[in-house]
Amino acid sequence: MHQRFRYRNIDELAHDAEALDVSLPLSNDLSALGRQVAIGSGTAPNAMAVHPMEGCDGTADGRPDWLTRRRYERFACGGCGLLWFEATAVVPEGRANPRQLLMAPHTEAALGEMLDNALATARNALGDAFRPYTVLQLTHSGRYSRPGNARAPYLVQHDPLLDETVGVSPEAPVVSDGYLDGLVDAYLEAARRAQRCGFNAVDIKACHRYLLSELLAAHTREGRYGGSLENRARLLLDTVRRIREELPELDVAVRLNVFDAYPYPWGWGVDRDDPLVPDLEEPLWLIGQLADAGVALLNVTAGNPYFTPHVNRPYDANTEGGYLPDEHPLQGVSRLLELARRIKERYPALPVVGTGYSWLRQYAANVMAGVLERGGADLVGLGRGAFAYPDWARDVVERGELDRRKVCIACSRCTQIMRDGGTTGCAVRDREVYGAIYEQGREGGSR
Repeated sequence: MHQRFRYRNIDELAHDAEALDVSLPLSNDLSALGRQVAIGSGTAPNAMAVHPMEGCDGTADGRPDWLTRRRYERFACGGCGLLWFEATAVVPEGRANPRQLLMAPHTEAALGEMLDNALATARNALGDAFRPYTVLQLTHSGRYSRPGNARAPYLVQHDPLLDETVGVSPEAPVVSDGYLDGLVDAYLEAARRAQRCGFNAVDIKACHRYLLSELLAAHTREGRYGGSLENRARLLLDTVRRIREELPELDVAVRLNVFDAYPYPWGWGVDRDDPLVPDLEEPLWLIGQLADAGVALLNVTAGNPYFTPHVNRPYDANTEGGYLPDEHPLQGVSRLLELARRIKERYPALPVVGTGYSWLRQYAANVMAGVLERGGADLVGLGRGAFAYPDWARDVVERGELDRRKVCIACSRCTQIMRDGGTTGCAVRDREVYGAIYEQGREGGSR
């Protein structure tokens, strides 16, 4: 059932969507992408976003390096109204790789300088009046923590499937309630520093099976953070409420998995009998609690990039040794659009960011516009697609279309670079920088 992208025109794309019986809103009028969007205490100058995409290219002590700064300067002058800066750990042991960004006393100034440089680049390229709304994603990587050269997982529960893929012993310790209690202060301090840097908002990352995401599915955990829904949501909600209480001028966002596509009792947002069927009862309850707590922006996503990558990023090709799913990528795209639509339908006052568009290549903007016209989201963005095509929003505004020679081809090379331990970007469209990095990783991986 899997198929590579093969469409020569938008009618062929629409034909396949109809044949597959999937919802794919399409519009030839892209004006909806240019509308302003109010978010909390600020405004995004248009409805186009860059999702948080790690480059794994910070310094060993957690500062942005030259490739990190380059990436956000390219994003900033690319014209998106919302810049969602990548995962930044709130504690050293919560870093997902040895070059992940870290918010700490010694990194605060460098992160603030990176933001200032990006905003200056936007002003120079797009005029003094253009200021994108900026979010810094704060994270603890949980079972995927690897602050040094070896994995050092922080488990919130044992999971027979993921324990095996990460190489975790059944006897490995699970983090205590006391450790989790202390993370609220860590997130708060990181948020305080982000506010001083000048970010409009912080994202309390709760997706893709990192620590807060996995806690939401901690049905088998004992104690204050496991078992009942209220316990499983406790750390996320306590963190959001504390930040809103102590930093009322800083907006809070959440990038949230609403569907893990992973078997119960270890999966979240899934049918108990069929993990491939979403059950949004618990995610919808949580989103209501987040809205009541003052969350200003919700970014809807799904799946696990280490285990079910086709769910959160439909692709043409997987990384080396990876699987091809038994579904057409359009089915995966449609599922992500439908999840965001259902959230937006239930909570119309909460700004929602939609994901899942990169596989659509030059027709992504047509689907994005169709989604906005039909009220399926308030903002729409690219992740991998922005690696390949950082100025995609400018082309939408200035050309009225996306350039097929610039789009992401969903080849997973950016992910392959990460798996090979390199600093990542688009090895196809940004080949002068990342082509050699990709090749070096493949040579090392083949030995």
